[in-house]
Amino acid sequence: MNVPMNVPVPPIRRLLVANRGEIARRVFRTCRDLGIETVAVFSDADADAPHVAEADHAVRLGGVRPADTYLSVEKVVEAARVSGADAVHPGYGFLSENAAFARAVPEAGLAWVGPPAGAVAAMGSKIEAKALMAEAGVPVLPGFVAGPGYSMDDLEGDLDAVFTRMSGTASGWAVPLLVKASAGGGGRGMRVVRLTDDLPGAVESARREAASAFGDGTVFVEPLLEGARHIEVQILADGHGTVWALGERECSIQRRHQKVVEETPSPAISPVMRARLLDAAVTAARAIGYVGAGTVEFLVRDETVAFLEMNTRLQVEHPVTECVYGVDLVEWQLRIAEGARLPASPPEPSGHAVEVRLYAEDPARDWLPQSGVLHRFEVPGVDARFAPVPGGRHGLRLDSGVEDGSEIGVHYDPMLAKVVSYGASRPDAVRRLAAALAGARIHGLVTNRDLLVEVLRHPAFLAGDTHTGFLEEHGLTGSPAPGRERPELARLSALAAALAGAAANRAAATVQAGLPSGWRNVVSQPQRAAFAEAEISYRITRDGLRAEGFPDTVLVGATPSLVVLETSGVRHRFAVARYDGVTHVDSPLGSVRLTPLPRLPEPVEHVLPGSLVAPMPGTVLRVDVKAGETVGAGQVVVVLEAMKMEHRIAAPAPGTVAAVNVTPGRQVEAGAVLAVIEEQT
Repeated sequence: MNVPMNVPVPPIRRLLVANRGEIARRVFRTCRDLGIETVAVFSDADADAPHVAEADHAVRLGGVRPADTYLSVEKVVEAARVSGADAVHPGYGFLSENAAFARAVPEAGLAWVGPPAGAVAAMGSKIEAKALMAEAGVPVLPGFVAGPGYSMDDLEGDLDAVFTRMSGTASGWAVPLLVKASAGGGGRGMRVVRLTDDLPGAVESARREAASAFGDGTVFVEPLLEGARHIEVQILADGHGTVWALGERECSIQRRHQKVVEETPSPAISPVMRARLLDAAVTAARAIGYVGAGTVEFLVRDETVAFLEMNTRLQVEHPVTECVYGVDLVEWQLRIAEGARLPASPPEPSGHAVEVRLYAEDPARDWLPQSGVLHRFEVPGVDARFAPVPGGRHGLRLDSGVEDGSEIGVHYDPMLAKVVSYGASRPDAVRRLAAALAGARIHGLVTNRDLLVEVLRHPAFLAGDTHTGFLEEHGLTGSPAPGRERPELARLSALAAALAGAAANRAAATVQAGLPSGWRNVVSQPQRAAFAEAEISYRITRDGLRAEGFPDTVLVGATPSLVVLETSGVRHRFAVARYDGVTHVDSPLGSVRLTPLPRLPEPVEHVLPGSLVAPMPGTVLRVDVKAGETVGAGQVVVVLEAMKMEHRIAAPAPGTVAAVNVTPGRQVEAGAVLAVIEEQT
C-alpha cells in the first residue's frame, strides 16, 4: 500500500495472492499465522491445484494461457473485487514486476503489498535500472536495447556497431554477448550469442519468449561475464526511511541462466566485499524510494563488481535468508504494507542455509520439461513447510507447489519444489540437503534431482569454488557420464521389482496364496520379468533365491512394496511402487525408474523415417520451412512453446522437407509428427 506513512492504515483482512503454486502457498502460510483470510486465483489448468484447495476463497480466471489468466491485470483486479479482498500480494513472476499492475491495484481501492509503482517501473525494467545505477555511480555493463519498435532489419544492418559497443567496458570484458528480457527473469527471454550472425535470431526468439512469459517483449544485449559469480543482496525497506540489507546470497550454480542452487552466506565473499555489496544495495533502494522486499543483483569477479539488475519482489530463494536471519519476509511485507516500522538495525545472521530447486525435467532429453502425474512426492526428514524450523533450530524446510497425485501441465514453469537445509555450518547444511534429496521418493516424472545431488557432493562445490559456468566446467549433466553408469544398480532394482511383483501376485491370489509365484512340482522354466532397462530370470527353490547374474544375492524378505536383499553379506531395502506403465524402486543405493515390457506388446503406430515429432504437448509458434525446401543439419524447422519456454525442433541431418503438418497457433500433443525430412543420400 503506497500511502503517506502518517495516514492510519487499516489492518489487512482478506488478501488475494496474484500467483500460483508454491509461492501462493508460501504467502498463505504466513496469512494463516496472522489471521488474514486468503484468496487464490486459478486458471482452468490449475482448478485442482494445492494452492486453490488451501485458500479460504478462490476465483477462476478462465483459460489456460498465462496471457489470459495470471498475466491479465483486468482479470486479477476483478477477482480481488468480487472476492471481497482488501489487499493484493503479487508473489513472484507473472505480474509481480508489472508497473501497470502495481498502479491498478491501489487505483481499485486495494492495498498493494509491494513497492511503489514508480519503483517497479524503474527497477522492473532492467534497462532503466542500469541507467539509474550508472547515474548513481554503480558500475554497470554497456548495453544495447531492442524494444518493440526495433526491427530485425535494423539490427542486421547495425551488427558491427552493436558488437563494438559491447567491447568497451571499464573492466575490459567483451564478447560473447547475452540477450536478456527487460522484464522478468528465471532464464526466460535469455540467449547466449557467440557468433555475430546469430545475434538477430537470438534477439527475435528472446523477444517472443519474453512477451509470452512477462507480457513485455523488450530485450537488451550486454557482454556475457563468463567465470563471474552471481551475488544478490536481500533488502527490506519500510515507508519511514529504514532500509535493511539482509546479507548476500550466492546464486552462481545455474543451468541455462536459471538458478538451481542458492545459499547464504556466500562461501567466497570477503567482509570487505560484503560491505561494498550491502552498501551498494542500500544506496540503490534509497535512490528510488523503495518500500518492501526486493533484491539487488551483482556479478562479481575477483575484486570487480557490476550491477546486474534489481528485482522489485520477493525472490524464489528468499527462504535461505529467512533461515539465517530468523525473519519472516512475507510477514514483514504485510506489516510494512500496513504502515509498520522496521527496527533500526536488522537481526544478526547465524548459521548457513542452502536451497535447491527441484524441476520436472529430463536430463537425457536435453532437459525437456516434463508433464504428467506426479504419483508420489516425499522428501524425508522435513522439519517445516513454508517456514523456518520452529525455534530457530537447524533442519530441513520444504516449499512445494505439488503433492502426491498432482498433475503437472505444459502451461507453466516445471518447478516442483524448493528444498532448504539450515545448519550450523556450510558443510552441515550441504550434507543434510544432499542426503534428503538422494533419499526422496519422486514418482511419475523425471526430475533434476540427480544433478542437484551431484552438485552438492562435488569437491569444487564443497570447496566453495563456484561461478556461473560451474556445470559446464565440470561436465555435470544430471545423467551418468560415460564409464560412470551403474547397470548393476538397475539390474538389482529390477530384481527387487520382479520379486515385489511376485509377492503382489501371491497376495492377490484366491487359491493357494501361500505357494511361491510360478511354483511347480517339477522345476522347468524360471520366472522372468522384462523391463526396458533389464531382464530378470530367477527361481525360488527350497534353498532360497536363485537369480541369473546374482550369485551372491540372498532374498531376506519380499512384500508387494518392500524387498530386502543381501548382496555380498550386506543387506539393502528396496521400496517398490508400481504405476501404470512404470515401476519406481528406491533404496539407499539410489532411485531407479523401470519400464515394464508387456508379454504381448500392442501394435504400435510407426512414423516415417525422418519424421520430426513434438517432444511434448505445446503450441506451434513458428514454421520456418516449406515443403520442398532444402535444409541443413541443425536448421530450425518448427518452434514450439510449452511451459513458458521456446523449444526449437531442428533437422537432424541435411535433406529436403517432404512434408509440413502444422501451422502457427496449432496445439499439438507429444509425439505428433510436425514435419518430415528426407535425408540426403
